[in-house]
Amino acid sequence: MVYVPKQLCAKIPDGVDFEDASFVTLGAIALQGVRQAEVRLGDHVAVIGLGLLGQLTVQILKASGCHVLGSDLGSAKLQLATDLGADSVSLPETLVDAASAFTEGHGVDAVIVTASTKDSGPVELAGTISRKKGRVVIVGAVGMTLPREPYYKKELELRLSTSYGPGRYDIDFEEKGHDYPYGYVRWTETRNMEAFLRLLQQKKVILKRLISHRYSIQHAEDAYSLMMENAVPYLGILITYPIDQPAGHSRVIELAPSKPAGPVTLGLIGAGNHVKDMLLPPLQALKQVMIRGVCTASGINAKALGTKIGAPYCTTDPQAIFEDATINAVLIGTRHDSHASLVLRALHAGKHVFVEKPLCLTEQELDQIASVYQDHSRKGLHLMVGLNRRFSAHGQKARAFFQDRRNPLVMVYRVNAGRIPSDHWTQDPAVGGGRIIGEACHFVDYMQALCDAPPTSIHARRIAHESSGITDDQCVLSLAFKDGSIGTLIYTAGGDTTLPKEWFEAHGDGKSLTMTDFITSEFYAHGRKTRFKSGKRDKGFAQELTQFVEAIEHGRPPAMRYEEIYAVTRTCLLAVESLRSGAVYDV
Repeated sequence: MVYVPKQLCAKIPDGVDFEDASFVTLGAIALQGVRQAEVRLGDHVAVIGLGLLGQLTVQILKASGCHVLGSDLGSAKLQLATDLGADSVSLPETLVDAASAFTEGHGVDAVIVTASTKDSGPVELAGTISRKKGRVVIVGAVGMTLPREPYYKKELELRLSTSYGPGRYDIDFEEKGHDYPYGYVRWTETRNMEAFLRLLQQKKVILKRLISHRYSIQHAEDAYSLMMENAVPYLGILITYPIDQPAGHSRVIELAPSKPAGPVTLGLIGAGNHVKDMLLPPLQALKQVMIRGVCTASGINAKALGTKIGAPYCTTDPQAIFEDATINAVLIGTRHDSHASLVLRALHAGKHVFVEKPLCLTEQELDQIASVYQDHSRKGLHLMVGLNRRFSAHGQKARAFFQDRRNPLVMVYRVNAGRIPSDHWTQDPAVGGGRIIGEACHFVDYMQALCDAPPTSIHARRIAHESSGITDDQCVLSLAFKDGSIGTLIYTAGGDTTLPKEWFEAHGDGKSLTMTDFITSEFYAHGRKTRFKSGKRDKGFAQELTQFVEAIEHGRPPAMRYEEIYAVTRTCLLAVESLRSGAVYDV
């Protein structure tokens, strides 16, 4: 099944068959190039490169009332362009003279370059054959070393055409479905697709002559071999699908023979780099764990990972994991906006849950999970969030160092987080929740674990402005804890990358400790300093997963109390509110 966002869909009009309609994206690309050229009725326009895009461009220009001169290295393509309506054609070596004759010496009004070459020859030719004040539009992937002389003397206008129109590469438009106002952006990529389909309906563009080969989906690899080998001429290659077979709806692929269930038989939902690099290796090292099913949004990724780790099956449907009675635990590592719904579905399915942080993105989701988990925890189900740093050797030694204290702690956690682009999904409040919800929860939890008390209040301030437009990831959080301890989290995306990412210090009862990037901890007490250094950066991934698994295996209480998970999650949600309002919030 293929799901396409609505702005990338266009209804096929009556009289247009599926073969012709399959050209809609290419047609919209050609149409956008014509729009960028701003041609008018009677204009003389040259098209350099007469492959698929060039042949479509020729026909669209003719439908617009233009006189068209086509150019290509291949004589067969020149003949095809003539057959499809080009007024004149020429090889590149004679194009200058042909353009002069075609325009009575004036030069063409516009040039649309649809060639594909690393060479800058097409762009140089375009400048030579253009009239004064003409336009050159680049549609194809060509070299862009411009000759100054013709472009300068003629004051030519060079334009690049972005694929199939306004909206391309805009996540809000393409993925979230937010259209541009019709009165302000007349021709979006969607409307270009619709316009091209209308040209097909009116028989203004003929496509059957452009189809050189057809392959059934069963022989699709042969189509790609044809292109890669380039031994036979080709133009348009169609992949055909059977239309009379009932479509199966199974989204599960068997990969290997089933294995005996272990104390923890795991279903994996989501397998990005973090899951594959940081969580899978320690999970695979635990003999009590059998990974039975792998689920990712992409079937190709699910199959590749499932095969690599020897999972019996893979799927793109989380429901297959939830309905598998053999699986008693799930690991959720999807994008943040899906965490809450997947956690709830897993709990309702009677599975133990390990979910990567954050637990959720809204207080409504948090309260819903709290209500559901309260019921299912009585049945022995565990819910754990990947707040790993408290489980590291550095965290354990820090807790032991302060375990006999009588007074509250003063804590400072500085995070040199580094920049993440503003268009990255983690920066989207609706998808990633931003970096305070998505990452600062680690550092709040580390302070909570050290003082062994939940946060009671939060106040957050951010910088006034930033050239990226994002200020939430450069802020200071001030926290108070139930035992009277206080903590400050300094989170910055604007620091130098050579500075270690994480620095922590805590003071109380005449003792102090510092920790650098989970490699080195230094303990100060009674006038003496001792040092603990781990062989490598130890952020606690292996320890947290071991405790999650062993708690299930031996029927022990969860490795983290839900009250702690709730407190950290709510603190970070309120921190984002505090960044907006400047208010202090009780947790």
